[in-house]
Amino acid sequence: MDTAAIIDRTRELLAEHYVFPDVARELDALLAARLAAGAYGVTTPEELGALVTADLQSVNGDRHLRLKFHSDQVPDGDDSAVMQQVARSFELSLGGVPHLRRLAGGVVHLELAPSLFPVEWAAEGITAAFTLASRGDALIIDLRANTGGDPETVALVCSHLLDEPTHLNTMYDRAGEVSRQFWSQSHVPGRRFGGAKPVYVLTSGTTFSGAEELAYDLQQLGRATVVGERTGGGAHPRRGFTVHPHLEATIPTARAVNPVSGTNWELVGVAPDITVPAADALDRAHHEALAELDRRGGDSPVLAEVRAALRAGRSVVEPVR
Repeated sequence: MDTAAIIDRTRELLAEHYVFPDVARELDALLAARLAAGAYGVTTPEELGALVTADLQSVNGDRHLRLKFHSDQVPDGDDSAVMQQVARSFELSLGGVPHLRRLAGGVVHLELAPSLFPVEWAAEGITAAFTLASRGDALIIDLRANTGGDPETVALVCSHLLDEPTHLNTMYDRAGEVSRQFWSQSHVPGRRFGGAKPVYVLTSGTTFSGAEELAYDLQQLGRATVVGERTGGGAHPRRGFTVHPHLEATIPTARAVNPVSGTNWELVGVAPDITVPAADALDRAHHEALAELDRRGGDSPVLAEVRAALRAGRSVVEPVR
């Protein structure tokens, strides 16, 4: 393992791509000094990745800034490592929609995990899931095990939950210029869930990056209630560069700015509207959804039964069998 070459290449990538040039200069000096002092005198790529990642995150805490170890050898090229991993996860998770079910009272539980996969891959499954979910009276979107993904896929999900094209997010490059805006779409294939029925988003400390954006966008628009734990706090989209057969330098190249808040969730995470342990979030969101549907009224026989159970203090969180 040519440690000096790996560090030098990582420094070059920071100088060329990192969204905050002043931080990149500070990190460049830090890595050079640490290399000269013999701090990286380890024998395995995994050990080197851990040491360098700690140094990369020591200045501003950016959790997307890493020298990431991959146990499987990864090909050369930008984003090759992450795309190899993403393709494997996509096949094992039913295209990112591993769980869809109807709970008591017409509430739908839809899990999106482990990632919001590239929209050209994920659109078919997400469209199918939301077409089914559209028949529900309320929706719980479960992001507790979701660690990020494609902002285009975030926009697609939001499009199923909003009735009009809506500005969701703006990306700014390292020069401070707008590089991309994301909007919900005026048309979606399949059926919309729509912009009126109750929506709840479940989060955990594991929820990260693009999944955080989905929770944050819907929360800032007042379209969803976030239930669970504060999320991980990663708002900077990144690119990946192979610097060794088992090491990928992940470098954030832009920063997200929400049009409502004027800021993002970097370092602070998305604060839930209702804070509960992640393990309890589904039950709590289901209860909140049923209570909201009860407040709105309606003549569904199932919902009438649920109202009676709520008034009697009985549990209604078990799914309909």
